[in-house]
Amino acid sequence: MQEYYADLHIHIGRTASGRAVKITGSKTLTLANILETASSKKGLDIIGIIDCHSPEVMDELTMMLAQGRLQELNEGGLLFQTTTLILGTEIEIYDEHCHGPIHVLAYFPTLTQMRTFSDWMSQHMKNIHLSSQRIYCDGKTLQQKVRELDGLFIPAHVFTPFKSLFGKGVKHSLTEVFDPQLVDGIELGLSSDTDMVSRISELQAYTFVSNSDAHSVGKIAREYQKLRLAAANFAELKLALHEQQGRAIIANYGLNPLLGKYHQTVCAKCDKQSEEGTTICPYCGSNQMTKGVAARIQELSSASVIPRQRPPYIHQVPLDFIPGLGPKMMERLLQAFGTEMNILHRATYEQLEQVVPAKIAQMIDLARTGQLAITVGGGGVYGKVQRD
Repeated sequence: MQEYYADLHIHIGRTASGRAVKITGSKTLTLANILETASSKKGLDIIGIIDCHSPEVMDELTMMLAQGRLQELNEGGLLFQTTTLILGTEIEIYDEHCHGPIHVLAYFPTLTQMRTFSDWMSQHMKNIHLSSQRIYCDGKTLQQKVRELDGLFIPAHVFTPFKSLFGKGVKHSLTEVFDPQLVDGIELGLSSDTDMVSRISELQAYTFVSNSDAHSVGKIAREYQKLRLAAANFAELKLALHEQQGRAIIANYGLNPLLGKYHQTVCAKCDKQSEEGTTICPYCGSNQMTKGVAARIQELSSASVIPRQRPPYIHQVPLDFIPGLGPKMMERLLQAFGTEMNILHRATYEQLEQVVPAKIAQMIDLARTGQLAITVGGGGVYGKVQRD
């Protein structure tokens, strides 16, 4: 068994021809740039690109396979240099059982299975070329199709106020929309962590994943997990999600939830944060309150639930959040240590201090264990690392 780092939620902004896939994604967030960055700069062993259903993206993948730049793995996934690509898609569900739109992630072992799924999905979707589009079928039908094609099904960023399972989609339980037996894991999202959600009863059965939801190259691996696997491929990932045969997620790395842009309840009119449970803004009197993730999790939790044993969730501030750590200094670090995973997990404080000023080295060291002072985020605005 070995340890592998994985970020399973990365968008594609544009295809090689310039066609939009994730409209809000960066124009430089192309398949080629993602693969190169994840492998040579970030140092990720496994990535999930969740816009692989788009026909032009599948054509690019087919071309890269023909050119020998990608290699199909027998146990699922495509190998690029030292990084395994897991083929994924993000889909929006809003059926008659939903109280609001829900985003979900589905992953498939092979390009053939992804193409079959994309063809099926195009019959239930207005624009198959774009990311995160609404599918016109119910949640359970979608789950069954994913399972039929040997795929994995994971509800995405489940507590964010918009377009998520518990944010808007259901009142009390995922069973309102989904078959619980066909859920392979739960993606927590940037504004929550394991401890916060440990007393939600129905989530005890599932493993938690923490992913970046990257809309730009720089945001790749702002959240990720460490897995114990025999090899980096789809079959091993599936075993880890179900904690079988010794495979497992052994650590989650993510933002302190206070940095998440939806952590705190905020007035949608004046953008000021309020105490959890507030329904009328104390500053402007508006009743247009965006309920924070913390408040929503509290509603779903029960003091009687005994939390199950889970891997540690390590609050880690991404390197690009650190004040004073600009592009030139980051380049020096990468030249010295190779990848961001090496900087975050393998370089000692003494080694860092030989490359960057002592103050920056100290901040990196504190960032790795979530000890930097921060300002709380909310209402769509990220929290910030305080300089002093």
